[in-house]
Amino acid sequence: MAATLVIHTKESRETAHSWISGAPWGTVVTFKRPGRTVPQNDRMWAMLTKIAQKAVHNGRRYTPDQWKCLFMHACGHEIMLMDGLNGEAFPAGFRSSNLNKEQMNDLMAFIEKWAAENGVYTGEG
Repeated sequence: MAATLVIHTKESRETAHSWISGAPWGTVVTFKRPGRTVPQNDRMWAMLTKIAQKAVHNGRRYTPDQWKCLFMHACGHEIMLMDGLNGEAFPAGFRSSNLNKEQMNDLMAFIEKWAAENGVYTGEG
């Protein structure tokens, strides 16, 4: 049996306790901090879009997704290169959906700092 439980009430915490107490030996239990929020995700993509519209890195422009890869790599998140069907390597595995709230805040703070240092306004408007 596989199950996921989000702890958000006293009752759900008690349920987790009972599941752990009754779990057979060898059961694997994983605890994961809450993931990034939808507003965080929306804000990140708005910032990346503005950067993609205005910024140049190493003499070229990048898509919002490519900028996300650049920023996540700069923040120390894991990079994986895959060989494309055409033989060219490309980055894969940059999934901001795997970030928790704190990691997402750190990423956005880094993006804002970089944008400010490079003359790109990422705020509203």
